[in-house]
Amino acid sequence: MDRLVPRMRQHAASIFGEMSVLATQMGAINLGQGFPDTDGPQILKDAAIAAIVDGRGNQYPPVHGLPLLREAVSTHQQRFYALSIDPDTDVVIGTGASEIIAAALLAFVDTDDEVIIFEPWFDVYDAGISLARGRRVAVPLLPPTFRPDVDALRAAVTPRTKVLLINSPHNPTGTVFTIEELQTIADIAIEHNLIVISDEAYEHLWYTGHPHIPISTLPGMFERTVTIGSGGKCFSFTGWKVGWASGPRELIAAVRVVRQHLSFVSGGPLQWAIAAGLDLPNSYFADFRADLESKRDILTSGLREVGLEVVPSQGTYFVMTDVRSLGFDDGMQFCREAAERARVVAIPVAALCADPQIGRTYVRWAFCKQPSVLREATAQLATAFA
Repeated sequence: MDRLVPRMRQHAASIFGEMSVLATQMGAINLGQGFPDTDGPQILKDAAIAAIVDGRGNQYPPVHGLPLLREAVSTHQQRFYALSIDPDTDVVIGTGASEIIAAALLAFVDTDDEVIIFEPWFDVYDAGISLARGRRVAVPLLPPTFRPDVDALRAAVTPRTKVLLINSPHNPTGTVFTIEELQTIADIAIEHNLIVISDEAYEHLWYTGHPHIPISTLPGMFERTVTIGSGGKCFSFTGWKVGWASGPRELIAAVRVVRQHLSFVSGGPLQWAIAAGLDLPNSYFADFRADLESKRDILTSGLREVGLEVVPSQGTYFVMTDVRSLGFDDGMQFCREAAERARVVAIPVAALCADPQIGRTYVRWAFCKQPSVLREATAQLATAFA
């Protein structure tokens, strides 16, 4: 690590990579990393193949994204959220949501500017802030319900605060922010003239009674919000790495400048396919959500039968448990023992926190797997920890 710049040394290891390697070494069921074990719609595969075969997708697409895909993102935002987006100026396509997040942080954050994020967080956020030479300011989602501490958020804002990065539906907690919580966050952003980066990669994965509401739909928020979406999460093709950002042209123009100097372009034929996906009928998104909700319920029930205390998941691929109910006071210790004794891998939440005490006894499990896999995993856990 001597050759790595100091600000990035803390990001040398990823807990997701570490636990996936452990799963491979142990021959374990991997409920740690959030990727489905079945493919998404055949129509998207056919669209990608057709774009390769007929030559439409084999050379560089336009630098800010295929016009058809930018139009599809614009139509999607109008269709689901009544947001009017100009596909020529208000959309940018990138190599997954992760690249767009990094590009947005690099576009808006200068040396020592502060970026507020809720903890626990997705690790890309912390690394992106370091890349931009900014300062991370962590505000807790408070256990055991993991709702945003809005008083702590208000107190965290300083004259150096530039960006508020939020994520709902939230990874890793499964929390979906309510309209009241979003309104309070919006009021703080408006009062302090903050840019909001809203990671909505799981926008279509919200469950009964907990609808997703983009913060950009609230009064006064569209003009200050970059909204990020993910084709991989919407259509179960996480390896394709097609993401996007939409928002006011002034902010998207800034993101475009940075993003074009990262990957330049990528995923030519896959952009045609994701455009076809965004044109799928509402029934696809409803059925997709219902399928994941049923898998959530299978894993939740099984984890409770093991004796774990479950934090109810309102959205995403993930559900969390408190391992104290099995006599553990450290999530990492539990994860290592679960890999060795039960051949099942999960993610210790403390690795995604500035204050390890917030997530110390919590573990994240992914339920975007086949029902038989989920049942096998919980059966192995029950045997190991009986």
